[in-house]
Amino acid sequence: MTTESLLLVGRGSGAVRDLLETHATRLEDRLTVDSVAVTVYEHEPLRELRKEFEAIAAERVYAVPMCAAHTYDTLNEIPAALSYVSGDVRYCDPVGTSPAITDVLAERGDALVPEREDASLVLVGFGSSSKPHNRQTTDYHADRLREQTGYGAVVTCYLLQNPTVECVRYNVPTERAVAVPLFVAPSEATEERIPEALELGRGGIEYAAPLGEHPRVTDAVCGEVERQRALSETGASPTEAPVGQRPVATDGEGPVG
Repeated sequence: MTTESLLLVGRGSGAVRDLLETHATRLEDRLTVDSVAVTVYEHEPLRELRKEFEAIAAERVYAVPMCAAHTYDTLNEIPAALSYVSGDVRYCDPVGTSPAITDVLAERGDALVPEREDASLVLVGFGSSSKPHNRQTTDYHADRLREQTGYGAVVTCYLLQNPTVECVRYNVPTERAVAVPLFVAPSEATEERIPEALELGRGGIEYAAPLGEHPRVTDAVCGEVERQRALSETGASPTEAPVGQRPVATDGEGPVG
């Protein structure tokens, strides 16, 4: 029988590791895999994670990026680092792309500002001028929230691109609103940059927590692993970031000679 391992890959500090460990503990009870591992990097996935990936002994590894959407790291750096895993790597889509995440966003918003026609939900995405993935993911959940909730309006904004979070107050058509960050873990962006840009002290906008330890995030991981298992039977992969070749010596990471 093929040995299998689940690998959760996150970016951040020790607090992010603690959050991912919570999901890992739940997943150990729910998924029929031999092990569940958590890896966290701060700046350079390849340099920081290579030795941990080399130590993974399972024959098949399901690697899940614990972020809202694909980034440069998930499309380039993490796949390069995963090339050091000796087994067959099934690289999964980021956890934030799951439909289960819509439920978390709705619950986060409703807990602070109940769903009503005279209230709005503001969905705050990371955004990137070079890649469309964050915008696509944010728009996907925004469309589902418009269909599934009772808010009068669901407005999107971004930390790094237009429409920016600084301008969202002028785009909200109701007097009451709740802003929900489409981020998995707390970070400098969710704790400082977004609240400052929203000018929360002016009132009128409540601010919710990121996805965090919500059980539906665990559900999203489970769903993606099961999807990958089904796809592995056909040899197909839905992600646009297949595990690539190892870096060459000129990259400063690959073997010499």
